[in-house]
Amino acid sequence: MNAMDHTATATAWLGAFEGALAAGDVAACFQPDGHWRDILAFGWEIRTTSGAAAIAAALQGEQARNFRLDPARSPPRRVQRAGVDCLEVIFAFDAAHGAGSGVARLIDGRAWTLLTVLEEMAGQGRVELPDYSREFGGENWLDKRNRARAYADHDPAVLVVGGGQAGLSIAARLGQMGVDTLIVDRAARIGDNWRKRYHALTLHNETSVNHLPYLPFPKTWPIFIPKDKLANWFEFYVEAMELNFWTSTELVSGRRVGDAWEVTLKRGDGSTRVMRPRHIIFATGVSSIPIQPRLPGLEDFAGTVLHSGAYSEGQAWRGKPALVLGTGNSGHDVAQDLHASGARVSMIQRSPTYIVSLSEAQRVYSIYTEGLPFEDCDLLATSMPYPVLCDAYRRATTHSRKLDQPLLDSLTAAGFRLDNEEGSMGFQMKYLERGGGYYFNVGCSDLIASGEIGLVHYADVERFVADGLRLKDGRVVPAELLVLATGYKNQQETARAYLGHEVAEKIGPVWGFDAGGELRNMWRPTGQDGLWFTAGSLAQCRIYSKFLAMQIKAREAGLVTSPGAG
Repeated sequence: MNAMDHTATATAWLGAFEGALAAGDVAACFQPDGHWRDILAFGWEIRTTSGAAAIAAALQGEQARNFRLDPARSPPRRVQRAGVDCLEVIFAFDAAHGAGSGVARLIDGRAWTLLTVLEEMAGQGRVELPDYSREFGGENWLDKRNRARAYADHDPAVLVVGGGQAGLSIAARLGQMGVDTLIVDRAARIGDNWRKRYHALTLHNETSVNHLPYLPFPKTWPIFIPKDKLANWFEFYVEAMELNFWTSTELVSGRRVGDAWEVTLKRGDGSTRVMRPRHIIFATGVSSIPIQPRLPGLEDFAGTVLHSGAYSEGQAWRGKPALVLGTGNSGHDVAQDLHASGARVSMIQRSPTYIVSLSEAQRVYSIYTEGLPFEDCDLLATSMPYPVLCDAYRRATTHSRKLDQPLLDSLTAAGFRLDNEEGSMGFQMKYLERGGGYYFNVGCSDLIASGEIGLVHYADVERFVADGLRLKDGRVVPAELLVLATGYKNQQETARAYLGHEVAEKIGPVWGFDAGGELRNMWRPTGQDGLWFTAGSLAQCRIYSKFLAMQIKAREAGLVTSPGAG
């Protein structure tokens, strides 16, 4: 089948779907086990529906028109997704409240998967470019910027708590939609959430996937971005995008009063400011409040104890014994850094861990290597419904396991417990479900396999003692340093810490999949009006910040009057 045939097949399906939608029954347009994912195009929700009959019921009475191929997008093409051969079609349409786009994957003329997305709200596009014309004797650009970010005489519509990639992305999106937004972060300098992390840290996925909204990284950048380079880019981004950002500022508390929040902020100089934003967005990330586990005898340990989030570098521990509790990415990286600094390191493994080589880990981002325009890649990455995503991750993991088998065998021989069994959905699903439990091997696995980094199983531990860790067989593993690479609490606990128990219980857990195959409380309304969450990788923050911003803009414009309204 040639390109003309692909276009004809795609055009025929789009026409049939539009007609069926108007007639009120789209079931015949889908495979019996088809899936539909909608992001704000029908009903201001992010939802996934599976099964032709269920999709037809969900779309009953919905209106959209002018489904068409978009000449600005990649043309229809044959691809294989999650092991299934299909015709992949990117299209445009007119949604009830704006311009829409979508992706259909067709098998034998019927949709296996369908994505519909609101691209732009009607009449609510980007704000007009500011006019900074010369005003001799009046305010210049800097005067206006200083006044805007001082908030001396007004409050922002949106308060963003956290100034990492999540906070910057949503603030940039809201700013371009004309929604007054202030970012606050307890760090003294923009980018410190990366800059202050351990010395050797470099991103584990490639630069080509990781751009922030509106300003892609230069093509001259390295494949993997060093933490300090990324931190410095954050500073540049805030200035270039004219984001309002208060450093050395901490949210102390907040409560809902009417249709707004009353929040207390503590500034770096010790002063406080009470503000009344209509929306709070927690952008503190999946990594927010460190988990400090209760460990037997830890109070007797005479050495230094710190969480991996506070670890910087290992030079101070040269020649000294150290323990790292936890075998996820942070645990491995800290252990390898300590080893490279001359410390004698052992890792304590509490549960099986998924291990994948760094090169194989990039397989899940393969859409970005197919030569398509970047915007199309983002759309395709968004288009995979949960059941298909699971199948795709299983296939990628099976392939990676075969290539990594020599490494995995050497780890097993060293006593390391692996979570790479048949049927595993790999690191990406572990990240989406729990935010950890995996390691991209950049050398630490080889050090464990060779015995250069020791391994202790937590099940063999009796208790900590003054000079280290006593095992159940009586041996003592010496240590002067214990690094807790034990992860972070659910963001529900972040809400509890700042907004109180009642709000936290009202929203429930944040992150991990709900029954509908969408991340819980992420980028969509929560159980508490005016409270939102954003987190994730740079790619997730770039993609989903757009949809979160549109939902807030819709509420500010009066298009949506309640959290779940359509």
